[in-house]
Amino acid sequence: MSEKRIRAVHSRAIRIVSQSHGIPFSKGLLAQSLTATGLPPDRAYQVAMSVESRLREEGVYDIGVVDLQEKVGGVLAEMEGPEYLRRYRKWHHLGQQDRPLIVLIGGATGVGKSTIASQIANRLGIVRTISTDAIRQVMRTFFSAALMPAIHYSSFDAGAAIRVPVGKKLNPNLVAFVEQVEMVTVGVRAVVDRAIDEGTAMVVEGVHLVPGFIPMEDWEKALVLHMIVAVKDTDLHRSHFLVRDRETDGRRPFIRYLEHFDGIRRIQDFILARAEEEGTLVIDNVNVDDAVGLVVDALYDLIARQDSSLAGAALVEAGEGGSNRRG
Repeated sequence: MSEKRIRAVHSRAIRIVSQSHGIPFSKGLLAQSLTATGLPPDRAYQVAMSVESRLREEGVYDIGVVDLQEKVGGVLAEMEGPEYLRRYRKWHHLGQQDRPLIVLIGGATGVGKSTIASQIANRLGIVRTISTDAIRQVMRTFFSAALMPAIHYSSFDAGAAIRVPVGKKLNPNLVAFVEQVEMVTVGVRAVVDRAIDEGTAMVVEGVHLVPGFIPMEDWEKALVLHMIVAVKDTDLHRSHFLVRDRETDGRRPFIRYLEHFDGIRRIQDFILARAEEEGTLVIDNVNVDDAVGLVVDALYDLIARQDSSLAGAALVEAGEGGSNRRG
């Protein structure tokens, strides 16, 4: 084959077709979807490149969605192993169901919630993300400090909003934090309810996502993954604030957080105690990449449990139907 012919073949666009319509195949988009299996971006892109190369080698330039998924699955299993193929199929199966994914990432100030949330959203292709601080800020515009004082303070210094003595055995900041959580949870519920009604996946992160306060039982139409991010090592937690101060050019001042560090740790202890009581997943954020990997693992464990539960319910229903018919 001449060099000109080779260039022409390699420049020809591959299309994903459905009936008479077609859209261009994109390695970038395929690679992004493959990161939902837990593959690192570089390896996901290598798989996507191999898929494109094999389609060209086989002279396939128009391919249906199902056939493309089979091709991707074959290459993925060959290059990365059966576990990634299993996850790829489960992810597509989830997408075919009318159950949006809602990821809730809670934890105290400075543990890396927003970083992990953005990484998870990117890996899973979720475009809608929100922080509970943003929800609280919206609530501040509607409810004055005189009406709802707790939401007008940061989570770690909300004790200033307490109007009556709470007693020597109770910490005013912790009492006010719980009050703030109860208020902000109302906004979180409204935001998540709307996402579920629209069938839209969403990531929500924030200190106010405390186990036991989230109305999980009301969100049966969604696949909800709730986790708590923590930094159990005190020195490592403290260092997060210095890094954040440098990354934001002082917009989130290091000194202010250090002044309230004991209060922040107290809130973390409270959240972890609630997580243990509720059986909520806790991820110790020693390394961001490892933490993101643990979140993805937890997601597929949840999908597997949900699939088993649904399969069990279907078998029970089928058995009851058979019994009724025999009766």
